[in-house]
Amino acid sequence: MAANTKSSPSAGSPLRKSDLRRAILILFPLLSPLRAQEPTVSMKIDLVAWGDTITGLSLKSGEKKAEVSALSFRYSEPVSYAGPVILELHKSGGGVSSSNGKISDADKDHEMKPLTAEDAKSSGNNPARPKKGLALELEKRRKKDPSLVALAALPGAGCRRATVLLAPADGGTFTSYVIDDDPSKLPMGQLRIHNLSPIPIAMRCNGKQGKELKTSETFLVPAQNEQLIYELAYKLGDEWKMQENNIIQLRSTEQVQMMVLKSDNSFFLSTDGSSGGFLQIVTLRR
Repeated sequence: MAANTKSSPSAGSPLRKSDLRRAILILFPLLSPLRAQEPTVSMKIDLVAWGDTITGLSLKSGEKKAEVSALSFRYSEPVSYAGPVILELHKSGGGVSSSNGKISDADKDHEMKPLTAEDAKSSGNNPARPKKGLALELEKRRKKDPSLVALAALPGAGCRRATVLLAPADGGTFTSYVIDDDPSKLPMGQLRIHNLSPIPIAMRCNGKQGKELKTSETFLVPAQNEQLIYELAYKLGDEWKMQENNIIQLRSTEQVQMMVLKSDNSFFLSTDGSSGGFLQIVTLRR
């Protein structure tokens, strides 16, 4: 009598439940990455206000998180963040803190984008532009959660530290400018210069060849004997104008950012109300 053997299912046979379970277990690790809606990151973040100090900020919604503040053009205590690469900033309570009770005209609606020479000559304000990118996404998300006031696209997973500048925008929201501060991108004892003004600038550092920077462009400069001598000029129309020659200390143990911008915020005004120059300079040291 022939032996009673079990035959394997043929190509046309339906899968048994046990075969289906095994297939799911094999495929699940391969499919899991596809389920992620957004990459996640983990880093320290410094919040800096482009304008008046912003209070009552938190990095996540719906959780009991300590509120933080973005100080006016300077660092405060860094905050730890782990979550989606698109950072959501929420705000509770009243508006911005301010010594004069209002946001200056030159800081309103500043999107950190190039302006025409005529725009720059008039008032330094950005003209109205159609919303796109993060601004459009912010508008969509705020329909579900009005406490959301800003979105920031953080650097990738390799970054351990970032600075987020928050500039006033429409309806109590903020436009973000993100700086990758990972030590591999900004070594100690070097200076990163940012042109955050609405017009081209030129910088000559330590007597080397000058460097022209368009809006939002940056470049890295090493220290020389722990100091940096610079010359700053700006372009209005077809004409270059010299603003200043100066020297700053640049220690080998510091990570330093220099930001050239256009603002009439009270932070830059002297006791007699003068601003001291057409463009303003902010230095952030860590």
